Order: sequence, then C-alpha cells, then structure tokens
Amino acid sequence: MDLLPPLFPDLLLDLLSMALLIGGVFLSISGAVGVIRFPDFYTRLHAAGVTDTLSAGMILAGLMLQAGFTLVTVKLLFILIFLWYTSPVASHALARAAMHTRVEPAEAEVIDADQGDESSAN
Repeated sequence: MDLLPPLFPDLLLDLLSMALLIGGVFLSISGAVGVIRFPDFYTRLHAAGVTDTLSAGMILAGLMLQAGFTLVTVKLLFILIFLWYTSPVASHALARAAMHTRVEPAEAEVIDADQGDESSAN
C-alpha cells in the first residue's frame, strides 16, 4: 500500500526548487538595491559580496534539484564551488586595494538621545 501519491515527490521537489530559486532572486535584487543605496564603497562591497555568494548558491541549488542527478548537476556543483571560493576572495582583494589607496568610509551620523530625531520634533 502506497501512502503517497506518485506525483507527490515530484511536486515536493518542484516546490523546494522554486523556493530556492525565488529566494536566490530575492537576495540578488536586495543586493542590487544595497549597492545603490549604501553610502560608501565598503558597505556597497559587503552588500554585493554577501548577496552574490548566497544568491548564486541558492539559485544553483534550485537548478541542481531540477536537473536531477546528471552530468548537469555535477557541472553546477563545480560552478557553485568555484563561486564560493572566488567571490569572497575577490571582495577581500577589492577591500584591501581600497584600503591601500586610502578610500575613506562614510562617516556615521550620530543622533543625540536627548535631542531625538529632528524630523519627529514637529
């Protein structure tokens, strides 16, 4: 007696793959927004580096689930391993080059707790 319908594992695999793909696309878009919105080079580099690694990992994992265990999955796994090694190294190299050329981070805006936010004073 079979407890699960025959299409249930395929549906579960498709839903998990879809969740990984949508999560990867969301992280990629949020990283792009971070690159546009953040104030200086270092925070932009952080937004690009972290979301690039994680979003590519999620997208490739979703594609691996869709491909099944084939040669395509092995190739996607090699791409994932390559990205996991090269993206943090590239971000680190860019940050060190920026520090070497004395790129200054943006100054943080300090708000006094006694004065509060100027926009909420009205």
